Amino acid sequence: MKQTFVVIFVLSFFCATVFAQEPEQWSRFRGPNGQGISTATDLPTKWSTTENVAWHTPIPGEGWSSPVIWNDHIFLTSTTDNGQECRLIAVNRKNGTILWNKLVFTQEPRHKHDRNSYATPTPVTDGHRVYALFGSGGFVAADFEGNIVWTKIDLHFASQHGMGTSPIIYGDLLITSINPTDKDDGFQIPWNKSYLLALDKNTKEERWRGTRGMSRIGHSVPVVIRVNGKDQILSMTGDIIQGFEPSTGELIWTVKNSGEPAVPTPAIGDGLIFTSTRLTTPILAIRPDGKGDVTQTHVVWEQERNSPMTASFLYVKPCLYSACDTGTFSAFDAATGKVLWQQRHEGRFDSSPIYADGKIYVTTHIGETTVYKPNADPMKPAEVLAVNEMDATVQATLAIAGKHLFIRTDKELWCIGK
Repeated sequence: MKQTFVVIFVLSFFCATVFAQEPEQWSRFRGPNGQGISTATDLPTKWSTTENVAWHTPIPGEGWSSPVIWNDHIFLTSTTDNGQECRLIAVNRKNGTILWNKLVFTQEPRHKHDRNSYATPTPVTDGHRVYALFGSGGFVAADFEGNIVWTKIDLHFASQHGMGTSPIIYGDLLITSINPTDKDDGFQIPWNKSYLLALDKNTKEERWRGTRGMSRIGHSVPVVIRVNGKDQILSMTGDIIQGFEPSTGELIWTVKNSGEPAVPTPAIGDGLIFTSTRLTTPILAIRPDGKGDVTQTHVVWEQERNSPMTASFLYVKPCLYSACDTGTFSAFDAATGKVLWQQRHEGRFDSSPIYADGKIYVTTHIGETTVYKPNADPMKPAEVLAVNEMDATVQATLAIAGKHLFIRTDKELWCIGK
């Protein structure tokens, strides 16, 4: 799949891009259905550590989970005692006060990448409970008052890079991607131990495991798509992108794309999914209406330039946006994969771009957020509205609720806006 190609087609199905969610809520990694898009308006464009800050508060411990928000509650995770103590934290959205900081269980810190943490997975909430996953593969469910409903710490996960994915909720299921490794197996060498895991969110009981076949390490977060009137769980890891049946975990289709580690969460829109497994492998646009191995039949285009290593894609019609580890932010024609424009930034992109209020927010690891306004002519570069500096490390993706942005740095949580 070296040569870029384009297929003109008419789609007979619809892929849901954003599930309905109030602007006061940002319930999972990258908000509604993991696409990094909010319907919020009147969001701030310019700020600093002293300008346009509603509040900021220190967050105890270490962790790179992104904030999730439900009305006046903000949830984060962190670890203390060198990664052994796993904590779930609730912050008051109105004033930044820590409502509670709960030690949920202890874990044995295992090997991880230097850019990872033992509390990287972003929590998810259904508005009644909050569910979190930690580096050892341990889960916890808690209510909004901080009472622990259940814990599950028998997974015994180990990996070359540590845990990097995040759980999602589908109905009464808590679903996440489990991609362990054992020395070179599953890391440098494909193996068959990776799977998609579904737990009953009320009882913690395992409901199914969706087996992948041969693959390698990955940290991508699953998303839900709708194809021909039926939902699929879209999930990827090293070497493969796949669609699963949500109620049983049955594998529906597979596209192969050699490369690890797969980190970016796919973007979806106009009947396509957009994904890449790593910096040195192509970006793929895929039709998710196939059965079995559809590598040769359902790849609509591929683009070898500006593939992201860590940050997830952002789709805002008619463009696909990519934020690379190299500091390059690029726009592609989502229909063809053609590079429309690109701009260099200082620092790499660990967090993912988000979109709301007609603006794109993209943040580098040194805390610099550039605010873009897409051009009416997509062939022309987006207008840079502001470049905002925080002078802090940022690897967590920004969250949106109401008229505010929420930025987690290495030491604090910031609420940006009036």
